[in-house]
Amino acid sequence: MEPRWQLQFRVIMLGDSTVGKSSLLRRYTEGVFLDAANQTVGVDFYVQSVELEPGLRVKLQFWDTAGQERFRSVTRSYYRNSAGGMLLFDLTNRSSFESVRRWHRDVTDALQPLGIVFLLVGHKSDLREQRRVGRREAERLAASLGVQYVETSAKDASNVAQAFHTLTLGIYRALQAGRLVPSEAWDGVKSSIPLPTPAKGPEKEEKRKKCSC
Repeated sequence: MEPRWQLQFRVIMLGDSTVGKSSLLRRYTEGVFLDAANQTVGVDFYVQSVELEPGLRVKLQFWDTAGQERFRSVTRSYYRNSAGGMLLFDLTNRSSFESVRRWHRDVTDALQPLGIVFLLVGHKSDLREQRRVGRREAERLAASLGVQYVETSAKDASNVAQAFHTLTLGIYRALQAGRLVPSEAWDGVKSSIPLPTPAKGPEKEEKRKKCSC
């Protein structure tokens, strides 16, 4: 029987409380918007399947983490089994933007020397009059972290699918390039098909250690 998916990626949602991680996931996985979503306690779990390219089906497993400090020890335990990390901040909340580096550092420190593919997301782009973070400033932060940047809105669905597609494609390309290397002891990536074997060498090994695409 043909498998329902060829690849499975685990993705962790990162960011301060109330930036809209759960709302973004509900919009993407269920097509709904909840104006007053309850705060996540610990970690919630979502699943979505996509066809990344013709004949290549990817199952995405999302861990929606609580942003409150008292749950940080719980969410840290999920870092090591993630292939991707979506770094969210609220475009109307300056403090959440300033926390991005801390979230990024928290994950990369926990994963050394392993890698993870990040995407920076400025959320709530529909609230234009309340905006406190400019696009250029956010793009500069993304560039300094070596990641891509997308602005989204769960309310009007702006760029929601694009954000998740960008992250999924980034993980797949990291696999192809050998910057992410699946193993039996790691659940970040599962495959029902043979993955390409990249050429080995000092340069490849260095890239694997530094991956934060």
